[in-house]
Amino acid sequence: MGKKVEALHPWKEVPLGCAILEAGSARKFKTGDWRSKIRPVTDREKCIKCGMCWIFCPDIAYSHREDGYFDWNPDYCKGCGICARECPKDAITMVAEEE
Repeated sequence: MGKKVEALHPWKEVPLGCAILEAGSARKFKTGDWRSKIRPVTDREKCIKCGMCWIFCPDIAYSHREDGYFDWNPDYCKGCGICARECPKDAITMVAEEE
């Protein structure tokens, strides 16, 4: 047969702090203080307001502004660069954090 594997705990039995159990609760956990030493900068001349940065950001670090642009939030951004990679107009550049 195969190797026996221990059963995993049902999700409701996972100890608190080990899982996000309610929709939208990730906003409670500000994780930007341990961002890598780079951050996104958007060139508004190149930006077409498509929202790809917002769609692909794994940390919900982007928000939609009234003028159609998207801003990143340093409280949640970890500097992964996915937004820059996914931008179809190369409008986002990852730059070194200022000391």
